[in-house]
Amino acid sequence: MSRLSALKFSLTTVPRSILWTLAALLLLAVLGLIRTFVFSGREDGAINPPPLVSVTVVEAVELADVVTFSGAIAARDEAAISAEGEGGRVSALNAEVGDRVKAGQVLARLDTSLVAPQVASLEASLQESKANAAVAEADYRRAQAVASTGALSAQEIERRGAAAIAAGAKVKVVSAQLAEAQARLRRTDVRAPFDGIVLTRSAEVGQLAGPGGAPLFRLGRAGGIEMRGNVAERDLPRLASGQPARVRVTGVEQAFEGKVRLIGAVIDPQTRLGSVRIDLPANRDLRPGAFARGEISVGSGRRPLLPQTAVMSDTTGNYVFVVDASSKVERRDVRVEGSRAEGVVIGSGLQGGEKVVTTAGPYLRAGEAVRIAQ
Repeated sequence: MSRLSALKFSLTTVPRSILWTLAALLLLAVLGLIRTFVFSGREDGAINPPPLVSVTVVEAVELADVVTFSGAIAARDEAAISAEGEGGRVSALNAEVGDRVKAGQVLARLDTSLVAPQVASLEASLQESKANAAVAEADYRRAQAVASTGALSAQEIERRGAAAIAAGAKVKVVSAQLAEAQARLRRTDVRAPFDGIVLTRSAEVGQLAGPGGAPLFRLGRAGGIEMRGNVAERDLPRLASGQPARVRVTGVEQAFEGKVRLIGAVIDPQTRLGSVRIDLPANRDLRPGAFARGEISVGSGRRPLLPQTAVMSDTTGNYVFVVDASSKVERRDVRVEGSRAEGVVIGSGLQGGEKVVTTAGPYLRAGEAVRIAQ
């Protein structure tokens, strides 16, 4: 048998599954050689080109220096109105939320079923005491008139004088008791301490009200409206009383002009925020409790302005990626001074003229080569 015949005989005797396996392994080996040859011979970066990024050239622009903050509208002076004295159950309500009231106006009345009879009883006792005092005083005057005739002894005259003094003292005691009862009766009327507007009402007819309970009403002084805002710690030293401010309220297109009235003396150690109060003119759209945003202009200057996407942050602070002359990115730490609708205001870290990456920054590493999109 020839060698060719022997080879054909050996191939026909080998199972087909083994033949297919050998063919697949041979094909993989050939593909691997081709890939190694192609990729090892390419050094121009065409297979894995550097990332393509967009950049902006840093340029300082003239910007108004504005401090922004948020807060809520509130009445400038508020008073919590509660029941005085012994309290009692609410028997009538004379004011609702939003009502404008005058000083001394009755907002609610408490039950007088216990105090009113005491007042009536003391009024009757006072009249009785005054009558007894008048009789005692008349007896004493008559005794003094006949003292020179000897009709009455000196002892009797002194007794009548003491009775007159005691009757007069009884009148004063009952008068004081009546005044106290009348004061308690007046306290059953819950009155407004000043002209203003009813902000809240928690009182209900039949509710038990007392001096230690929750306020029945909250009253805001008429004409006094302000915004109470929270300002970042770094911005607080730039504010001063009397600076003009502009306030916008959610749902109202109109902006309200005001002035800084008060700057907080402390900073919250948890939030690192200070407080500011903006005095505002009275307006029906300025409702206490409404969310508001304010801004105060504290000057102007030239500062770099970058898109929001260019500025990133981590545990060490804010930073940007700058493309150097060799088309590699380097990290540059920056200090953010504020934000605007147009972008982020950079306080320090950039001199001007740098090419700052505006897109793909989170996916880059310092020192990585990039391509700049035209």
